[in-house]
Amino acid sequence: MAHDATHQDDGSAAKRIWSVFAILSVVTIVEVVLGIIKPEFLVETTFIYMSLLNWIFIVLTLYKAYLITWAFMHMEHESKGLRRAVVWTGVFLISYLLFILLTEGDYVYEVYQNGQMTWDF
Repeated sequence: MAHDATHQDDGSAAKRIWSVFAILSVVTIVEVVLGIIKPEFLVETTFIYMSLLNWIFIVLTLYKAYLITWAFMHMEHESKGLRRAVVWTGVFLISYLLFILLTEGDYVYEVYQNGQMTWDF
């Protein structure tokens, strides 16, 4: 059951919404600017089979998802167990998805580079 949050007046709730909106706007603007400019050192440098620019996009998108869940879905007022269940489920699913995408993507890349691979049993 959710904790009974301290009663906030409408001014502080509106201030909270605007502050979260400002943070999300700044992060989105940074993403758009990086996507338009595409700094050479971020595009050419790779880390775990992806460019640093792609990793920056992933991290910023996860941060925005966290902030939206925390503020607008009122997770900050929920019990610690529910917060952990929601967050850890997402963390494990995203980690699994990244593992599958990187593993299978690398295999498909190798097939395109080297031709079809066959196994002789």
